[in-house]
Amino acid sequence: MRWFGLAMGALLILVGAITVAVPGLRLAVERSIVTPAGLYAIAAVRITVGLAFVLASPASRTPRLIGVFGLIVIIAGLSTPWFGVTRAQALMNWLENTGPLLMRVDAVVAMAIGVFLVYVFRLPPRAA
Repeated sequence: MRWFGLAMGALLILVGAITVAVPGLRLAVERSIVTPAGLYAIAAVRITVGLAFVLASPASRTPRLIGVFGLIVIIAGLSTPWFGVTRAQALMNWLENTGPLLMRVDAVVAMAIGVFLVYVFRLPPRAA
């Protein structure tokens, strides 16, 4: 399961870098996904990713931290449908009105989490 953590870390780094470069693109993609069916799909993906982190945590350098991270993602997935389309759209409107700086800061945080995931799931160095 180490490959899952590495792939998720690389994906976060990639999406974060794209968001830093073109913050409006992320907002446009999010707007197209925010529908009642889209929120259920997002919830299913979050629950699946969280479960995968919980299962992959023993293969990491910090199994407890990754396990807790997985549980947080599962809880976020379970709460997603109750957030609702109206609130999600209001949040995106607020984010758009604050300007690109906040989205870029969010992207840098995502990239930092991605780098952390790559670090904790990479193979340990071989002894000489």
